Amino acid sequence: MKSVKDIDVSKVEGVDNLVRQMSASGGFTAKKLAAGVDILEDMAKDGGSVNFLSFPACIISTGTRGVIKELVKRKVFDVIITTCGTLDHDLARIWKDYYHGDFQMDDAALHKKGINRLGNILIPNECYGEILENKMQEMLADICRGKERFATYEIIGEFGRRIKDKDSILYWASKNEIPIIVPGITDGAFGSQLFFYAQDHKLDIDVFADEKLLADITFDAKKSGALMIGGGISKHHTIWWNQFRGGLDRAVYITTAPEYDGSLSGARIREAVSWGKVKENAKYITVEGDATVLLPVMISALLERLG
Repeated sequence: MKSVKDIDVSKVEGVDNLVRQMSASGGFTAKKLAAGVDILEDMAKDGGSVNFLSFPACIISTGTRGVIKELVKRKVFDVIITTCGTLDHDLARIWKDYYHGDFQMDDAALHKKGINRLGNILIPNECYGEILENKMQEMLADICRGKERFATYEIIGEFGRRIKDKDSILYWASKNEIPIIVPGITDGAFGSQLFFYAQDHKLDIDVFADEKLLADITFDAKKSGALMIGGGISKHHTIWWNQFRGGLDRAVYITTAPEYDGSLSGARIREAVSWGKVKENAKYITVEGDATVLLPVMISALLERLG
């Protein structure tokens, strides 16, 4: 048995050093966080592994967007699976600011002022739906000139190619040719703008083309790994396709959801083993906690290790 070691904050030298001390401390979520970094390091350094990154849109409304952007910029992951709101927030924040708020604000008063609350983030109407409508319709006219049928990853890539903002996830995904797949493409402002455009123009979104890409990627992968943040469709789509190759070889899952209600968001990685979505001998860990706290620490440590 390993003995528990105290964390000596007076000797912390960088985030990775702190994470390594957390590993030795043996304490609860701290140890899980450190184990998650170890698995992510293995994934990133394994040149034969196809690595997936899945996450929900909500964190992109916060400064955690910068953490995701850095992972995409540095090509740590090969495939992104996310929700439609990720596109909304990433694009909207190119042109407009979001603002600090509070969980306890008066929502009726905010609605009267045309301000939407996402947790403790405030998003005025002009910074979300209005700006997306103004910008996207013009961009779609250019994108659809000479072509009318797109997979979600194709049309998202076209938007990324027309963006010059280096804080954007779409910009770096397009530049590094990392596909962003959104299974629920109509569930957000981006999807609505596609629908509105299609009322007067020829535009068809081919979701089967996304599935064909995922099939090709997973079936050909010698190994696969995933960092999954939050549950829902993005997490499930990641593990669903990996079951066809015998399951993920490595997996890190961050969640705040309890498992007693049987939800996918609350389901720990070990449950996915029973479905064959994660291999029986896989390296995996579920880290409970808020991704806006955990991710900056975990990814900072990871990037230190990767140089």
